[in-house]
Amino acid sequence: MGATNTVVERELDVDLILSPELSVAVPARLTYRTADPYAVHIAFHVHSANPVYWTFARELLVEGVFRPCGHGDVRIWPTRAEGRGLLSLALSSPDGDALLQAPLGPVYSWVERTLRVVPPGTEAGRLGIDEGLAALLSPTPADDLWLRDPWPSDESDCQDAGE
Repeated sequence: MGATNTVVERELDVDLILSPELSVAVPARLTYRTADPYAVHIAFHVHSANPVYWTFARELLVEGVFRPCGHGDVRIWPTRAEGRGLLSLALSSPDGDALLQAPLGPVYSWVERTLRVVPPGTEAGRLGIDEGLAALLSPTPADDLWLRDPWPSDESDCQDAGE
C-alpha cells in the first residue's frame, strides 16, 4: 500500500513567547511524510544557518488541537488570546525550553490533510512490515542446503580411516 511517499507541508509563522509581554515571530515548516506515518516534523528557522528540528507523534498533535495533551519534552494545548484560536507548544530539551504559539486554524487544516492522506489506524500498512517479514521469511534456494542434514542417518557403518 505504501510504495509512494506523499509529503504534506505547511509554512507558517509561530510566535516564540519570551515573556507575557514579548514574543518573536519565527518562520516554521510543518512536514508529514507517509513514509514515516506516525510522526510529524517541525522545522523552526530561528535566524541561524541551521533550522531547529522537532519530531513527535502525529497523534499528539491530532489530540492537541482539541485538548491539552503530552508530557515531558512535548506538551500541546489549544488556547485563545485576543479573540484568536491558538495552539500552544511547550518544548523541552537539554538545550533549553521554548513556548511557542501557532495560529490554530492553519495547523488544524494541515492536521486534517495528513489524516486524509493516512487515516488513523492505517499507519502500520504504510510501513510495509507484513511484506518485509514475508520476504525475510520466504524460503530461498540456499535454505535447502542449510536445512539438509549434513550427516544423514543411513544406518551405514562409519569406519574410521585409521582402522
